[in-house]
Amino acid sequence: MPNAAPPALPPSAPGAPLIAACLAATWLIWGSTYLAIKWALPSFPPFFQMGTRFLAAGGLLMAWVLLRGARLPTRAEWISAAVLGALMLGGGFGATAVAQTTVSSGLVVAFIAVVPALVALAEWPYGVRPSRREAAGIALGLVGVVLLSRGAGFGASLPGLLWLTLACVTWSVGSVWARHGLPRALGGGALAMAPGAAGYASQMLAGGALLALAALADGERPAWPPEGRALLSWAYLVVAGSLVAFSAYMVLLQRTSTALASSYTFVNPVIGLVLGVTLGGEVVTTGEWLAAAVVCAGVLLLLRPPRR
Repeated sequence: MPNAAPPALPPSAPGAPLIAACLAATWLIWGSTYLAIKWALPSFPPFFQMGTRFLAAGGLLMAWVLLRGARLPTRAEWISAAVLGALMLGGGFGATAVAQTTVSSGLVVAFIAVVPALVALAEWPYGVRPSRREAAGIALGLVGVVLLSRGAGFGASLPGLLWLTLACVTWSVGSVWARHGLPRALGGGALAMAPGAAGYASQMLAGGALLALAALADGERPAWPPEGRALLSWAYLVVAGSLVAFSAYMVLLQRTSTALASSYTFVNPVIGLVLGVTLGGEVVTTGEWLAAAVVCAGVLLLLRPPRR
């Protein structure tokens, strides 16, 4: 990932197909990973699951970087990768996995819709203000997710909600720092990230190592032999959730606004509903489908190009 993020591309730019593909990856794949995390938990405890997931994905991606003959990250770039890895992967994914031990995956996927609002708040010190269209899209998406969560009869523990809050805050701060650099209170300046795949791999390796240490400190032990469904879910998280979707999200942070990059948080609850109906045998009421339509309307506002 380059040190300074380029400006967002207009819909007609040559990179528009790449942006569309990255959006599809974060919307569809990440919408299904919450169920995969839940299915993997019986054999892979939360910190162990997330740590090994990102160590495996980061190792594969770094091996591909070496095969292509690209340079490895420098010491300064490894430090930056450790900072973002601790926030986005250690805090974001690690805390989410812990929350899912006591909170339903439906509530988790609904709760993360606060991320765009947190991102907008975190960008305030950088002088970035959401446009009226973006603010309306964020607000409409939040309304839709609130309606969605109320209709599903979610139950949650207080510790689970606290873990979810930690996950959303650390992920949002990491997303803003990846795009804008450190705030002035911490010295300012862009984070020196290695370009392209080497930067993504270094973040996964750094974050995965931190999560593995957390698993060791917490005394987590995987079940052996693992359940078949749990092992397949873990493999899906490595390949689709990490190699594909996380890399796609980092590309979006480079090339689009953080509001658009975070739009997956509004789409994922809808994906969760569809998976609940098709795979979980759940019954979705008319009110829940209407709430999903409100969520989609919020995303359309985020996607709509600004007037010239």
